[in-house]
Amino acid sequence: MGQYKDVFIRYEKKYLLEEEQYRVLLEQLKPYMKVDQYGRSVISNIYFDTPDHRLIRTSLEKPAYKEKLRLRSYGVANGETNVFVEVKKKYQGIVYKRRMNMSLDEAENYLYCGEEPTEDSQIRREVDWMFAYYKNLKPAMHLSYDRIAMFGVEDSNLRITFDSQILWREKALDLSKGAWGEPLLQEGQRLMEIKIAGAMPLWLSHMLDEMKIYPVSFSKYGNAYKASREAVQKRYWQFSCPA
Repeated sequence: MGQYKDVFIRYEKKYLLEEEQYRVLLEQLKPYMKVDQYGRSVISNIYFDTPDHRLIRTSLEKPAYKEKLRLRSYGVANGETNVFVEVKKKYQGIVYKRRMNMSLDEAENYLYCGEEPTEDSQIRREVDWMFAYYKNLKPAMHLSYDRIAMFGVEDSNLRITFDSQILWREKALDLSKGAWGEPLLQEGQRLMEIKIAGAMPLWLSHMLDEMKIYPVSFSKYGNAYKASREAVQKRYWQFSCPA
């Protein structure tokens, strides 16, 4: 298997769309954006965290700097499927994503069992540092979603993605187990992400203003974590002692 790694440095803006907003916006984007070669895809992620959820609790406090570690696949993976080990950092509004590619078997042996992978790179050293710094990083949550990804006709670095069917679970933390879990969005909602290297194009800014589509603060892992804590509290308060 060939070595593969990627580095992304960009701004990311997020928006929650209702069904009608999504349909109208998609039509208006046609002259400016094209669906990428993968069309609609299912993306699955395993997020890693400490037993006390230090990474996501810190992230929810909205510090100037935060980071996440995840394992990602496109479609349902098996042992030989190429997957991505990703470190995602955000500093003062700029997102830095670094990733390396390996088979699911090798990635799980590395992240779950501590076996050294064949790749030796700066990205791997960043992952190793996270394991050494945070101590006892373990799989914490599975998040999956259906995605349509688009790129700009005039600027291919402009990316817009639409995510639906965002599902989370805290069991069966294995990319080979498929996409299922508790829904994060309401029926018909979609999460749109605009990913840009610099300023947003004027045509896109005007389009969003005219449709009254405004940015929101939305972390998939963060919102799923909050939903999981609310579910735990609900079960606690529903508990009643036997007579």
